[in-house]
Amino acid sequence: MGKRRVPDLYRAPFPLYAIKVDPKTGLVITAGGGGASKTGIKNAMHFLDLQLVGEHQYSASLLHSHDTDTRATMNLAVGDGVIAAGQDGTCSLMRFQHCTQKEGGKTAVKVGNSVQQGSARRRAGKGDKGGQDGVAASGDMLDMKDETAHISVTGLAEVQSDLNLQDPLQKVVRFSPDLSLLLTGGTDGHIRVWEFPSLKKKFDFKAHEGEIEDLDMSSGNKHLVTVGRDFACSVWSGNQLAMGLKWHETVPQMTEKTYRYMACRFGKVEDQKEALRLYTVQIPHKRDRRPPPCYLTKWDGKSFLPMLTAPCGTEVVSSLAVSESGTFLGLGTVTGSVAIYIAFSLQKLYYVQECHGIVVTDLAFLPDSLKGRNIRGNNETAMLSVAVDSRCQVHVVPNRRSFPVWLVLFLCGLMVVGAILLLQNLFPGFV
Repeated sequence: MGKRRVPDLYRAPFPLYAIKVDPKTGLVITAGGGGASKTGIKNAMHFLDLQLVGEHQYSASLLHSHDTDTRATMNLAVGDGVIAAGQDGTCSLMRFQHCTQKEGGKTAVKVGNSVQQGSARRRAGKGDKGGQDGVAASGDMLDMKDETAHISVTGLAEVQSDLNLQDPLQKVVRFSPDLSLLLTGGTDGHIRVWEFPSLKKKFDFKAHEGEIEDLDMSSGNKHLVTVGRDFACSVWSGNQLAMGLKWHETVPQMTEKTYRYMACRFGKVEDQKEALRLYTVQIPHKRDRRPPPCYLTKWDGKSFLPMLTAPCGTEVVSSLAVSESGTFLGLGTVTGSVAIYIAFSLQKLYYVQECHGIVVTDLAFLPDSLKGRNIRGNNETAMLSVAVDSRCQVHVVPNRRSFPVWLVLFLCGLMVVGAILLLQNLFPGFV
């Protein structure tokens, strides 16, 4: 733990705001940009091929750079070959296809978890510029992968996800666990829910006074949890408020409104198929000369009763992620630090101070398993982080060494025999 160097997995020619790992293919999708200002900083979405090299190290190859014109992507959601990208006050949906050249000129096209065969490689659509732009803009960029690999991106639709009259901005986007709903929140305090893929609007309701900070939906689409800058973390059933969470009641002498909620995520419980947990992060509302700690709270994901609250350092948390199995939590901070916690106990397992030069904007755990690929290697977990410093890093927790069960039993047996022999020696006729 502490201040140590984490090698960059890759560096983009623009600030990075979002990262996701496609659970079907293992493709890493990251995005950002300089926005509409004419600073010469481009806006794009990068598709990376991640490979395990050795037991604990990774390398990344840039497969494709998709230009997003004058709009920077600030948040992302990925579901079965479709990307939902927050760009200004809109949510832009696009389909991506991963093509690999086969022998005899045939091209295999991966769309989500399906494969289509064609006789020719699909040309990129309008705005689908190759990664050469990105490579030319930065001497730090990795080489493009072999020409046999190809990504094409096709625009599907666009919905207005924030109606703030002054500066509309989508703050968060999620697919529901079953991919039947698309959910967005923005600076106008409204939650908007669309049926997917038809994009028929299902709900549009004022959830918070001021900006939406985060949202997540439980399995079965039963409950929606939203976080706002108005100190509230709310649980909704459809568009009806079910309850408000009160984390401060779990900490003695904690007064209301000294902290505000920053993030929320549902997570599975390992070895308990029906169980569900909700994790929230609370950060100080005001900064003092001696900064108070931030807090993590674990809730029962069905009754929403608090189970455990623990401090998580004095650096202000900026991002939260939960691993696929629900075993680990990832935290990023505004000062560029990254940490991994054990979800069960909320104990810190991994920490690197200021590995990024500035605020960590997003985190993504690698899938626990991919069909036909071991992407996690000999590690308990691995997590990607991106920041405004344009860097993408990977954080690994190697498997902790453990003794085989047979060896433990053998040693226990030796101890029992040794104790009996000792007692016989001290007390003749003991046995």
